[in-house]
Amino acid sequence: MKNCSTFVLFKVSNYIYRMSEKIISIESHHPLDIFGANDQNLDLMRQFFPKLKIFSRDNYVKAMGEETELLSFEGKFSLLLLHLEKFGKLTRNDISSLLEAEVSQLPETAGILSDILVHGKNGMLIRARTVNQRKLVKSVDENDLVFAIGPAGTGKTYTAVALAVRALKNKEIQRIILTRPAVEAGENLGFLPGDLKEKLDPYLQPLYDALKDMLPPQKLLAYIEDGTIEIAPLAFMRGRTLNNAFAILDEAQNTSPNQLKMFLTRMGTSAKFIVTGDITQVDLPKHQISGLIHVQTILNDIPGIHFVYLDHNDIIRHKLVIKIINAYGNSSQ
Repeated sequence: MKNCSTFVLFKVSNYIYRMSEKIISIESHHPLDIFGANDQNLDLMRQFFPKLKIFSRDNYVKAMGEETELLSFEGKFSLLLLHLEKFGKLTRNDISSLLEAEVSQLPETAGILSDILVHGKNGMLIRARTVNQRKLVKSVDENDLVFAIGPAGTGKTYTAVALAVRALKNKEIQRIILTRPAVEAGENLGFLPGDLKEKLDPYLQPLYDALKDMLPPQKLLAYIEDGTIEIAPLAFMRGRTLNNAFAILDEAQNTSPNQLKMFLTRMGTSAKFIVTGDITQVDLPKHQISGLIHVQTILNDIPGIHFVYLDHNDIIRHKLVIKIINAYGNSSQ
């Protein structure tokens, strides 16, 4: 669910009123499924929020009114979208029940709602979907440095990026730093075409892909251009101090112990760091120790640092991915 807010000021007699506006995209749903025939469902929503002016326009809904009312409407509207996502339909009775009830009266839906990290593009509700993903979220809330270790497809990077975007939107930090080591998985970087940026971009593409799910294109471009979001190879971190930042080191299994130490010691004031990686897919030369394997033996007892381990139960890709990972795990090769 993609949304944005603006406000206008207007004067009545000697009083100045502030009217806010919220626009919520519903591109991933058919408007008829939400608004009903002849906007019957929308009319019902208006009855529950008489202080707001609510309009539907193709693939979005716009509401105008006081900020507190808008926040309540956004939360309830999220419940409606969650119900539609789960059950495939949204009746007038469903709408009445969901809008009348307190969140605490809806334990199952409320649990899903509490897992939402970011309202992404095209109506996507980006949330922690597994037990260990929720552990990761809780760990980041409680610690400034978190290591997320697990196999491919467990949502380590995606959840980490969502947490960073959430922190930026909530103004908890001022910028996001996303980095990866430029280590070839059997390819030779020097033979790739193009300049340095063109050679490195393929390594950083998964980070771009995650951000594109969570931020409107123009907003993402603006953030990258003004430095609010920086995506760079690990080598570019050397010598820096990252203050008021949410920094993510992805693919950390491909760092040496010294490289990982270099990154960790970039942490400045009011910073959050997440390090992610899969220790079963190390692409370093055979004689090189992985920094992510090494670090587990030296930082595991320090307060403020926490390790979260994800496994095949957290894989949210194609069902064959689980079987592939299990097969390789059972192989003696």
